[in-house]
Amino acid sequence: MADVASSWFATARFGMFVHWGHPSQRGVELSWPLVGGIPILPHCQDLSVAEYHATARTFAPEPGSARGWARLARVLGMQYAILTAKHHDGFALFHSAHSDFSVAHAAYGGDIVREFVDAVRAEGLRVGLYFSLSDWHHPDYPAVTDADRPYRFGQGRQPTAAQWDRYLEFMHGQVQELCMNYGPIDIFWFDGGWERTPEQWRSHELRATIRALQPDALVNDRLPGEGDFDTPEQFIPAEPPGRAWETCLTINESWAHNRDDRDFKSGRDLVHALCEVAGRGGNLLLNVGPMGDGRLAPEILARLAVVEEWMACHRESIVGTEPGLAPWQFYGPSTRRGDRTFLHVLMRPYDAVTVRGVPVRRVRGVRALGNGASLPWTSRVAIVDRLFNTDPVGELRITVPETAIDPCATVIAIDFAPAI
Repeated sequence: MADVASSWFATARFGMFVHWGHPSQRGVELSWPLVGGIPILPHCQDLSVAEYHATARTFAPEPGSARGWARLARVLGMQYAILTAKHHDGFALFHSAHSDFSVAHAAYGGDIVREFVDAVRAEGLRVGLYFSLSDWHHPDYPAVTDADRPYRFGQGRQPTAAQWDRYLEFMHGQVQELCMNYGPIDIFWFDGGWERTPEQWRSHELRATIRALQPDALVNDRLPGEGDFDTPEQFIPAEPPGRAWETCLTINESWAHNRDDRDFKSGRDLVHALCEVAGRGGNLLLNVGPMGDGRLAPEILARLAVVEEWMACHRESIVGTEPGLAPWQFYGPSTRRGDRTFLHVLMRPYDAVTVRGVPVRRVRGVRALGNGASLPWTSRVAIVDRLFNTDPVGELRITVPETAIDPCATVIAIDFAPAI
């Protein structure tokens, strides 16, 4: 059984989420247009059920798209990538013996999950698969109709007992296929669980199946009643959860490629989010929504290029780190790797920054991570400690010249000698 606290996930810090499906051909959000949209997706379209599903058979992206995403994830310094193997609309991006509503019966015909898993592994990254417990296409769920709108959380039509038994056999069967047909899977990322109870989903049974078939796989908290880590969505918690966690975040306000959504975060916004999450000991699962042909939109690529440039110089302050100083010690996120502490300066300093509550006589060097330049510093401790304490705790004042300032986020590395 996987132990998340000691696993790769505990210090991965950065991953890629890929929301993709047949509606990406139209440039509309995944699944939610079926039910008329919801307020938390401000740019979601409203399509009839027939109109939404009309593109299921015409889905024909460029072959090899997953290789490009995986390569980009590695260059960005990401440690894992997760693909929507099946979203709420029920369309599977894998070949399933349990359903003909999949990419196998689309114009493309290939197995996108297979291509994704192989591509991500080839880049040396960990593999994750998103799977919606809800299925708004399956007749026994029951399938969503135009009469079911507007969407009301937890108030959808209920199946008969016989229908539900058939649906669970289908849904559990598809999870088993993902467990058995694609080699080692590092994360199963469930969603859609709010529509039923843990008992209805048979969550414990599903988790046991995954544990038997994929003993090292982690499962997120959206399999109701189960889960190894928490998944706050679209925000960074002020206080970190009490266990391993991951914030999933979009680059604009939509999960899939959405032609109507122009509310993009800046590259600097994304860098700051990464620093904030790492400083609180979490992972940032940054979402991309490829277009129907598999390419990423220019607006997405432009912002990721900013992140890539920043990570090229500052990766060691993010990946493989632990949370650094307490908030009172430094006014910004900080991380630590061994005896090196990284200060993430998200606001432009006047001329210096101050760090409090550190062993000042053990400081061996201070430098700007971006350009490698040594930074001058002075220390201050209490009079009594200065006279009688061989390892006093005090404050550092670090001068930050204009040449050391990064346009996105300046990172200062402080090296300490080990405690004697």
